[in-house]
Amino acid sequence: MQTPLDALAQDAGEYAARYGVPLDEALRRLRAQEESVAATDAIARRFADRLTGIAIEHMPDYRIVVLLKGDAPVPEERLFVGGMAVPVLYRTGAAATRGEVVAAIERHQPALRANLPHAPSLGLNQRTGEMVVTVDQDDVELYGHDALLTDLTLNIGVPVRLRSVDRVANLSVEGGARVVGVSNTDGRRYACTTGFVVTDGARAGVVTAAHCPDALSYVDQDRRELPLTFIDQWGWGYQDVQLHLAAEPLRPYFFADTPKTRSRPVTGSRGRHSMRAGDFVCHRGERTGYSCAEVELTDFAPSGDLCGGDCTPTWVTVAGPVCRSGDSGGPVFVGTTALGLVKGASYAADGGCNFFYYMPIDFLPRGWTVLREGVTPLPVPPSPRP
Repeated sequence: MQTPLDALAQDAGEYAARYGVPLDEALRRLRAQEESVAATDAIARRFADRLTGIAIEHMPDYRIVVLLKGDAPVPEERLFVGGMAVPVLYRTGAAATRGEVVAAIERHQPALRANLPHAPSLGLNQRTGEMVVTVDQDDVELYGHDALLTDLTLNIGVPVRLRSVDRVANLSVEGGARVVGVSNTDGRRYACTTGFVVTDGARAGVVTAAHCPDALSYVDQDRRELPLTFIDQWGWGYQDVQLHLAAEPLRPYFFADTPKTRSRPVTGSRGRHSMRAGDFVCHRGERTGYSCAEVELTDFAPSGDLCGGDCTPTWVTVAGPVCRSGDSGGPVFVGTTALGLVKGASYAADGGCNFFYYMPIDFLPRGWTVLREGVTPLPVPPSPRP
């Protein structure tokens, strides 16, 4: 079992390798990342009528950048968090606020789906204030990059960046572990990853992605399959989650390392409105193991009918290069803070991962929250779904 400090130190090792800084500096920065959330939430409230985005910059120095609409300047500030002084820089001149970009996503999503051969995905880049329209490479070759970008810019009314990918696909008892089941749709056997242990105050269950099979068995360290009791699934618009109960007691831990030899406790959670571009986050999947990368887009609406129709702009994307089918439902976290559950990914032609996206922890089933260390639900036996 890892302590919260051990858990953060493991993530700091990934941070140090990615950005070429000493391990102690990486640990300070990750502490500052988490301790600065309350401050950036306060900044968002203070500039609610002007805010376009908040981003973490890691190079050449660690700092927070706030992008605002309008030209009225705001002086630089400093936050003393994580044992370091973090500059907060205010950049002005953005053409649209975060709310205006999100409204444009919701307003133009149906027309973009109808007018392009392959439905695009849409999201907000908090660094630049742009709506990022991710389209299939075939559509770019059909219409031409410049012509397509010009058309989007004229019609949408907020800054637009066009990004092309080869293809976008859905990623098809402790958290971060393997569950297997047979699909009712095609009769094939699939593997997914458990997310976090959750509670409604009386019972404890485990969650994974709704698009995984309903009838699942938990695979333990000895490769034994332990049947789980399916409660329900929620897979529309802003959710991709299903809930299972187990006969065995469930604890508020999840696997983070690839070989599943170390468990982490859950000590807290962070919702989507507090996520910033550049936040360094980690995930664990059954196919890819443990990896960490930066948050790219917030307020992201995945493409196609992956949400039983249009997806709402409430998902969060994380840069590749690590994601594969079988990671679905897996935990997204930093240290011992729960952030969400993996839903899907965009893949390159060679099978590489462009980015994956996750459902924020805000959208667990109503009445259920992440089980935290020190909380013990009452032992109520599971009831089968009516």
